[in-house]
Amino acid sequence: MNSRSDRSIPELFSDAVGQLAKLIGNEFALARAELFVKAGQAGRAAAIMGAGALIMIPALVMLLTAVASALMHAGLSDPVAYLITGASAAMISALLIMVGINRLSGDALKPTATMDEIERDKAAAREMVR
Repeated sequence: MNSRSDRSIPELFSDAVGQLAKLIGNEFALARAELFVKAGQAGRAAAIMGAGALIMIPALVMLLTAVASALMHAGLSDPVAYLITGASAAMISALLIMVGINRLSGDALKPTATMDEIERDKAAAREMVR
């Protein structure tokens, strides 16, 4: 086996390429693991939100009925009170849905640790080639 000082340039280049290939393979494994963890987090969060929404539905029905009843007691007819209450609830729901969609961006699910590692690896590969 050759010592470190008498290795040829092709041997050194071959070793560098082999190490770079191994590093890239490790980065893909890290990205896969990180995405799996992020997907699990998103799934658990969605399940919890779904459970909360399921429990919230009857509570909202009761609250909206109370609002409509208060409007009726204030002198509005039953259909008008229900229409105002329903339209108001629909507008609030649409606003909340739009805010939620905007917050569920690609940046939130981006594998940031892997991206940082890849940037460092690219810089290291550039240094090895020089």
